[in-house]
Parts: sequence; C-alpha cells; structure tokens
Amino acid sequence: MGSRVEFLQSVYIVIGVELGVTFLFLLLLSPWLFRTFFRLAVRRFTEVVFRDPYTNNLLEGYTALKKFGLQWMLENELRAQSGRALEKPIGTGRPFPHFDGLLITPGPLRRRPLELTDPVDLQVTIGRHCKRPLHLSMPILVSAMGYGVALRKPIVQAIALGTAKAGTACNVGQGPVVAEWTHSADKWVVQYHRAPWRGDESVFQRAHMIEIRFGQGANVGSGTFVSAKGLDRAARRDLGLTDESDVAYIPAGHPEVERMLAFRNLIRRLRKISGGAPIAVKIPASHYIEQDIEWAVKAGADVIVVDGAQGGTHASPAVLVDDFGIPTLSALCRAARFLRARGYQDRVDLIISGGIRTPGDIMKALCLGASAVYMGTAALFSVVHTQLTRTLPFEPPTQIAWANAEIPTRFDVRAGAESLAKFLLACADEIGVGLRALGKPSIHALDQSDLVAWDAEVARITGCPLV
Repeated sequence: MGSRVEFLQSVYIVIGVELGVTFLFLLLLSPWLFRTFFRLAVRRFTEVVFRDPYTNNLLEGYTALKKFGLQWMLENELRAQSGRALEKPIGTGRPFPHFDGLLITPGPLRRRPLELTDPVDLQVTIGRHCKRPLHLSMPILVSAMGYGVALRKPIVQAIALGTAKAGTACNVGQGPVVAEWTHSADKWVVQYHRAPWRGDESVFQRAHMIEIRFGQGANVGSGTFVSAKGLDRAARRDLGLTDESDVAYIPAGHPEVERMLAFRNLIRRLRKISGGAPIAVKIPASHYIEQDIEWAVKAGADVIVVDGAQGGTHASPAVLVDDFGIPTLSALCRAARFLRARGYQDRVDLIISGGIRTPGDIMKALCLGASAVYMGTAALFSVVHTQLTRTLPFEPPTQIAWANAEIPTRFDVRAGAESLAKFLLACADEIGVGLRALGKPSIHALDQSDLVAWDAEVARITGCPLV
C-alpha cells in the first residue's frame, strides 16, 4: 500500500514539474506570440479596409455611427429587437443649456467674505403661510421615486433613513406608501395620483406635504403601465397584483380638476385632511408653463414643483424622455419671472427638479429664484454608492435599485442610508462654503446678481450678464 502511494506521489510530482515547465515556456513565449498574432490581425484589417468597396467596407459602419451617434444607433437596435416603444431609464442625455453655463461671482472688495467659522443659515420653510409648514435643514429634497413602480423596498428604506439623518424630506412617488417610508423617514411628501394603490385619507393625514402630480419631465403627463414581471411577492402584493403576468395602469392626469372650481375644492379638501400641510402641484416643464402656474396658483396651491426635461425616471418611452418638454434652466427662469411679475413669489414657493447634480447647481437654482430643489438620480447613486460593485461590470449599477431587476442583489440598508445622508450633508456643507465666499450669511440672501454667464445662450435664457 505504501509503495503504491509513493508511486502516485512521484507521478503527481513529475506531472506538476512538467506543467510548471510548460507554463513557464508559454509565459516566456507569450510576448512573441502576442506580437505575431497582433501583426497578422493588423495586416488583415488594413487589407480589408483599404481594398473593399465602400458599400462592403467596415468604414460604412463608422460613417453610420458618426451620423447617428453611438447612443441613438444602439437604441434603434433595441427597438428593432422589441417592436415596442423603447422604455428608457435615468433620463435624457441631450446637451441642453444648463447650470454649467453660469458662474457664481464673488466681490471681495465690495463685500468681504465671511470667516469659515461664521455660521450660515441653510434652513428653508416650504409653505410659509400654511398651518403646518415643512421645515427643512437644507434646500434639498429627494425627489419622487416610488416603491414597486421603480425601487426595491430596501432602497426605499435607505432613502427614508438617509433623509431623516440629514434633516430633510423624501418624496414617496407613485408607489404604495408602506411602513418603510413612514416609519423610517422624518419628513415625507406624499403624491396625489390616480394609481389604484394611492391609499386612503390616513396616508394624507400624516404627510408633511401633499403633491398633486400632473406629470414629470421624463414622461410629461402620460399614463404608466406597471408590470408585475420581475417584482418579488411582497411588491406584487403591495401593488395589488396577483402574479407575474399582471399589469397595472396609472391613469394620466386628473380630469376632475379641469374646471377651476373642482381644482380649488381638491386643494381645500387635501389641506383639510392634512391639517394644513403645504399643497404642491407638480407639473412637467412645457412652453405653456406660465399658464400652468397661473392655473395652479389661482386654485390655491402653496407650492409649484416644476420638473424640467432633464428629469430622471425608472423607465419611460424614449420619445417622451428625449423629445418633449423644455430644459430645466429655461423652465426655472420662466417660472421665477412669472411669479415675480404677478406678485406670487411671497406666498408661493417654487421647487425645481430635473438634472440637479451638484452643490453648485443648487446654489445657482436658488440665485435664479427657486426656494429649494429636488435631487433624484444623484441621490439614488449616492444611496447605492460602493454597493454598486455587486452588479458591475456585467450589469448596470441601477440593477441593485430597480424593483424589477433581473438579477436581485443584496443591499445593506444602513450603509445606503449613511452614504445618502453624507452626500446630502456634504452638499449642504459646500453650499455653506459658497455662501461664506460670497459674504452672505443665508441662502435667502442669494439672488441673480450673484451670477454671470460665460455661455451666450445661457446668458440669453437667464438674463445674467455675459462675461
């Protein structure tokens, strides 16, 4: 028995040595092999490109790619595969005029900067004249991202906990209002929409703000199908769906408020139910933004929420994402000018959303007349933070967040809440740095005189001087 074992050990040693020598030989040979194969490949590629007629040439693909662009070409391939309207996530990538065309301008000789140790006021009150105004530690809210219709429950809970840590509010969106929202958040905004799971009066009684949703930048005011496919059992139950073949529908708009009297009655009813919480009206930015705002203000809205064309989404038809609405910067400037011209700015707050990415964007929006901003995509990416490595490199990072993700991954709620809170607090801290550099003790002292434009088109849109 012993000799047999010794024999096998000898065989394994010989095999191991031979494999090692072979591996070492290939390792030494590999640079030569690589150069040889690479040289042959380049030679063959050059022959094909330089000799084939243009109609048969690989260069034709480059020309098509240059003409359409990589994104549009790939999106058309997805259309060719599905035969249905392309559902596009996140939002548009079009290079609209945005806050990047503006710069904040200090005046150290005429207005001395504050010391870094001087306190600055970042607090904002939404619905200033309401019985139950919404007090926030910073001019930032996390925008509507509904459970089940967009996000998984652990992500929802992390958003609620993170905004509570930072002293601000989150918007529950068009999904069901579950305990993970109300038990974890300190302040929350509830949307009034037409989904069958909207909830009863008790939901609105506890809301810190009610937002009548007429649409958003990424899907205008269209209705939305919600498929049960890919949802877990709990999400299907909360949405009232029985199995994966079910499809729910959120109808478009609110036909019952097309008459002014009905609109006023709805706002009065919601204000009474909530005990005097601010009533907001959310509209997608359009060329008729002034008429929309006038209609909402006359109906008694306390807050106007305008979502620009760069607004994000879980999924919306690509034509609505890319080709509808007007840019956020244009919408903000037109809305603020209209409120000032009509004398509404002292009783109606303006919240802007759609592509707000950085503390600089926030400060510029406040200078242009916004009372506060909603942040969506930026906040969502801060929630997943380093946990997105669980999906990369073969799946997009949002697969950790979407409710219908094809590859559900583990998510640490506490870590997500902590990273969101740190992101929001960091944004607030940077706004404080900017205020001190301007020599201003409060965000309420910001105005358009603090801005200049270095882009001619942005100067035209905003009315800021061109440097």
